[in-house]
Amino acid sequence: MAIPHAAPGMPVNLLEDGESRAETRTNALVKNQAFEAIRLVIPKGRELSRHQVEGPITIQCLEGRIAFACGGETHDLKAGCWLFLTGGEPHSLTGIEDAVVLLTIMFPRGGGAT
Repeated sequence: MAIPHAAPGMPVNLLEDGESRAETRTNALVKNQAFEAIRLVIPKGRELSRHQVEGPITIQCLEGRIAFACGGETHDLKAGCWLFLTGGEPHSLTGIEDAVVLLTIMFPRGGGAT
């Protein structure tokens, strides 16, 4: 089941009731000139290799557990943990358990998407 794109003022359930792990998918929730919010699904063992984005990001682990590497350290993020990273900082992440995270990317002024 896909999560619909969010509209201003519309609640979105990031952990859909009755959704099995097999049905859980990464979904873009909203993207505008200021930011992008994504429900990111990271299966156990999957690595998102070292990368960076121009703007600051936040990542909140909603379910499961991930290893988030940045600044020469690896942080163990479990459900309920939140992390902030300034723009341009290289980072990577790996699923320690099947995980669902909320990723928010802030775009520099004038950046972003249509």
